[in-house]
Amino acid sequence: MALDYSQKVMDHFANPRNVGEIADADGVGEAGNPKCGDIMKIYLKVNDAGVIEDVKFKTFGCASAIASSSMATELIKGKTVDEAWDLTNRAVAEALDGLPPIKMHCSVLAEEAIHAALNDYRAKHGMAVIPTEKHED
Repeated sequence: MALDYSQKVMDHFANPRNVGEIADADGVGEAGNPKCGDIMKIYLKVNDAGVIEDVKFKTFGCASAIASSSMATELIKGKTVDEAWDLTNRAVAEALDGLPPIKMHCSVLAEEAIHAALNDYRAKHGMAVIPTEKHED
């Protein structure tokens, strides 16, 4: 079964942005999907004003998982912690000009990994951790 990927998905898969890890990250979050084996890890560097100065990711997964990680990091870089929290999986998929329905869970993983990293940052800085809701695939 051939999947129809947008040019943006292919570009972010072939040339992912923000790959790597941040050794002294202010927040680290991970999300995984046991059904497909995709795992995403997000690292955040946040300045004193609460703005995400740097963000990196390491993803083990398919083209959609890598593209979703890459696009999600691009979308939250330069945003405040609160603004970044509002990023949805739909916004990630739309920024990629869509994902095949069978691959939408990859954008959900990106949202969940970012929420986990933001909550890690919040916990390390004495802020309330925000409850997250699990998406169904």
